[in-house]
Amino acid sequence: MGATLSRLIKMMFAKKEMRILMVGLDAAGKTTILYKLKLGEVVTTIPTIGFNVETVDYKNVGFTVWDVGGQDKIRPLWRYYYQNTQGLIFTVDSNDRERIAEARDELHRMLNEDELRDATLLVFANKQDLPNAMTVAEITDKLGLHSLRQRRWYIQAACATSGEGLYEGLDWLSSNISIKA
Repeated sequence: MGATLSRLIKMMFAKKEMRILMVGLDAAGKTTILYKLKLGEVVTTIPTIGFNVETVDYKNVGFTVWDVGGQDKIRPLWRYYYQNTQGLIFTVDSNDRERIAEARDELHRMLNEDELRDATLLVFANKQDLPNAMTVAEITDKLGLHSLRQRRWYIQAACATSGEGLYEGLDWLSSNISIKA
């Protein structure tokens, strides 16, 4: 009995690890989000050619976040990061009305991939601080999120530069991914 209780307590407090893929169109704010979560500050970024990978520790969870560049010529390479992905963070520039349909197409193309069939989806509606930013409801509609019947998903309003909404998104993600301790 004591050994079983001891094992149960150890499992409850063991650090959990999650493999997260963060993608989105170029200039959506993926790298800014990653380093705001990792360092707690805004860093000057340049367009990501390739990827950045960091482990973000939050509430007894180690999120290994793969931030992959979003330029149109790089997007075909996203598939090489799909394997063993438990969570997908799709970052949207809420102010980029001209490319929201392109973002939708890229998101649905990825979600149709067999390797991502079990991945939980978090959408960061980034740049909510800008005056012409689309609302979360508008982005949900334009991305066609309600059509995702067989997938856990959530959309979180966010501002990468202030950090607003980022930890709320991680809270949801950590509660909704099937994880191994």
